Amino acid sequence: MSNVDEIKQRLRGVSIAPVITPFKEDGSVDYNTLESLIDWQIKSGSHAISVTGTSGEPSSLTPEERVKVMETAMKAVDGRVPFLPGTGSTNHEETKYLTKKAAEIGADAALVIVPYYNKPNQDALYKHYKTIATSVDLPIIVYNIPGRTAVNLEVDTLAKISKECPNVIGVKESNKDFEHVNRVLLKCGRDFLLFSGIELLCFPMLAIGGAGSVSATANVVPEKVAEMHDAWNNGDLKRAQELHYELMPLNDVLFKDTNPAPAKVALGLMGKIHPALRLPMDLPSKELQEEIKSVLENYVELNEGASITR
Repeated sequence: MSNVDEIKQRLRGVSIAPVITPFKEDGSVDYNTLESLIDWQIKSGSHAISVTGTSGEPSSLTPEERVKVMETAMKAVDGRVPFLPGTGSTNHEETKYLTKKAAEIGADAALVIVPYYNKPNQDALYKHYKTIATSVDLPIIVYNIPGRTAVNLEVDTLAKISKECPNVIGVKESNKDFEHVNRVLLKCGRDFLLFSGIELLCFPMLAIGGAGSVSATANVVPEKVAEMHDAWNNGDLKRAQELHYELMPLNDVLFKDTNPAPAKVALGLMGKIHPALRLPMDLPSKELQEEIKSVLENYVELNEGASITR
């Protein structure tokens, strides 16, 4: 069995936790806390770990910091679950460099976002992904998030990439167009790995043959997000559906400001991190912080006396 076939099997039916990048009070990356978060995620049931995706604030990190975050995470995972760092950026050569680094450190796959800000056309996206995929001996999962990249990777473009590049094994679709995600599996094949990046579509995506999810909510309640997938995999559809609706209030409040700011507030209230972001991102308003706290206490035990400042 090839590495591609093996990782495709390991990534079916999974909750991939897109772990945040914790910062210290002085704004530097808190690598020790990152290790602790990853250990907690795995012990809480997360089936795979990703870093430096959207939740990991990659655009706030230097390329050198991104490499060190990947290396730290790889060490913390220690082979217990699959590891899929985010290696994409708006710069083609930087994306290629980071993806090669992921391969060098032994990652199981790389999550490569559609380039943001510069709005490439479909032919340019095809060339970008084909060049990245053929430059490494590593499975690639495309990351399509048109709400943040300002361009949608069309189904026909993705199908062309996947057919010409056997190591492009799947896509994370943060795409609210459910017709689009259905057509991904129709055009790319039912064995293509389709992951939901939209929290309210994590459960419905499984029903059409999706492979799982990469949900920011897993940063806060990893055990519940993982349990929903476990219930589905075990044929307990009623429990999976119950968890889908149970998670909705938390999903909603965690996206009332730009991810990962609300998730960092939640983790701060839980005593897991010092809740800080790098400008131009910042913590949510005091009002939203109070709302997050009010919702969160229905799911987890908060750290006594924890408060967040802005």
